[in-house]
Amino acid sequence: MVMLHPKTDLANQPTLFEDLSGTSTMNFANPYDALISSCHGDPAEIQARYSTHRTTRNAQQKAKLLASDFPGVSIDPILDKLMHQGIEPGYVDPRHCLVFWARPTQRVKNLVAEVQRRLREAAPNLWLMAPENLHLTALEITHSQTAPVIASLVETMRAKIPEITDFTFGHRARLVKPALGFDASAIALSFVPAAGEALASSTERTSKDDAYSYHHLRRDLYALCKSTGVEVASRYTVPSAHLTVARFVTTADTEAGMQRLVQAFEEINAWLESEYWPKAETGTIRDGGGWIVGEEKGLTLRHGTVWYGGGDSARVGKGF
Repeated sequence: MVMLHPKTDLANQPTLFEDLSGTSTMNFANPYDALISSCHGDPAEIQARYSTHRTTRNAQQKAKLLASDFPGVSIDPILDKLMHQGIEPGYVDPRHCLVFWARPTQRVKNLVAEVQRRLREAAPNLWLMAPENLHLTALEITHSQTAPVIASLVETMRAKIPEITDFTFGHRARLVKPALGFDASAIALSFVPAAGEALASSTERTSKDDAYSYHHLRRDLYALCKSTGVEVASRYTVPSAHLTVARFVTTADTEAGMQRLVQAFEEINAWLESEYWPKAETGTIRDGGGWIVGEEKGLTLRHGTVWYGGGDSARVGKGF
């Protein structure tokens, strides 16, 4: 097994993320098996756990943002230095990562563009993720490493990279119900695994297909990567499927308080639910309101300084 170097002297180390769905990963060699087991593989229950995690987290973050002692939004120091080279001329992001990304479809990108436009109306100075860099982290192998460590891991995995990046061609997990998630540093558009909704929008998919959920996909990717001999050192295994769409890079938009911005988040979420969630009465869903992971492009193995959409691709998988 390839051992990772200690993560020392690398700035802006991320914190671990708390699972708010009520699932414990203890006693499971593959952490993704925990939720599947506790839900007995039921797609509706898996979706409910993802929904519980996202709504609970948003409620927690809202309380923090609106608290009387809220210290202000968190400006990413590395992004700040990269955007403003006068702070530290020649600065480069020291954090090299290795991740499998799922790229959203063009229809989802169109939805993100409208969400970003509405966010910018409320906060004109937000940093927005460029359309070509939008991604869902299907599985993170490691983060905040040095370039030689990442190069070694890629070489160790090389023989299986085609199989892993093509995996979504034959294992098609569907995501639905977009909603904003937010905290003091960033804003994301998240989805939850489908559970048989909006099948009238497809001539090929049945409710049985949703039995293979996004969480099943994450479980299988974890197992495939472990089988190559690498250590999978993800920052989180929590039930979340999200695309980061914006980050705070200044306090200018929030100096008068967070109330208006939080209200904007909630208004966008109400609009998303009304317009882009599955319609029970018709069995349909608006374009952009859902997607099957692997549509248009398979998984992409990304390495290097990928934090803000950069880095390089070791391979792009086969799409459908």
